[in-house]
Amino acid sequence: MSRVREKVSGLPGLWLREETGPVFCPGCQHPVAAGLMAQVLEEMGMGGRAVVVVGVGCHCFVQTQFNIDLIAAAHGRPPDVATAIKRTHPGSLVFTIQGDGDCIAIGAGAFLNAVMRAEKITVFMLNNSAYGTTGGQMAPTTLIGQITSTTPEGRNPEVAGYPIHVPELIAPLKGVAYCARGAVTTPANYQRAKGFIRTAFEKQLSRAGFSFVEILSACPPNRRLTPVETVKWIEEEVIPEFPLGEFKNVERAD
Repeated sequence: MSRVREKVSGLPGLWLREETGPVFCPGCQHPVAAGLMAQVLEEMGMGGRAVVVVGVGCHCFVQTQFNIDLIAAAHGRPPDVATAIKRTHPGSLVFTIQGDGDCIAIGAGAFLNAVMRAEKITVFMLNNSAYGTTGGQMAPTTLIGQITSTTPEGRNPEVAGYPIHVPELIAPLKGVAYCARGAVTTPANYQRAKGFIRTAFEKQLSRAGFSFVEILSACPPNRRLTPVETVKWIEEEVIPEFPLGEFKNVERAD
């Protein structure tokens, strides 16, 4: 009797180990989320057609690990670059990986205009509740009362406003075919986020419209917590503010 070998675990072939050692801080979940995207691409057989665009921030270090075509864009401009690639190479699967600052602070104009044009691209926003690369300043997603380097007494809504809930913001807009929010804090959440990523890619391939997935990500150094404590904080504090799930899923944006 012949035996069929099937890979059931391990790194996806589109995800590379760094030869010089990890470039992310211990406990950072950005590589976990990006590795999950690589896993989905591999399962879909799309590695040869995929192009990822990264902006500026902690997330941009994934460019050392993705074994697919990659372009680095100016701060906040990945949706513009992704739009150009998709329009000139419509058969490609084009997506961005951005932080919350890159996507919805400096990049808000590029992001929202891509949404309104119903661009056939996918945007992934990694939400770690702070500007991780530059010292842990307040970001658009920083929680009320959260201490950062620019809100040492906690975010005060009377001064700094309220956190931006991106899937909820764009779900009513006509250009959006799919938007969701996931996390990688538990095995169950990890598998659920994987489903969101795959659905977002499928919406792009069917030309349904713009697709978006936010993924909550741990940042232990800026929270001044251990990796385990940071995951607990996300479960107890962040997810109640930013609930997980699908916020829009339609066959065609209109």
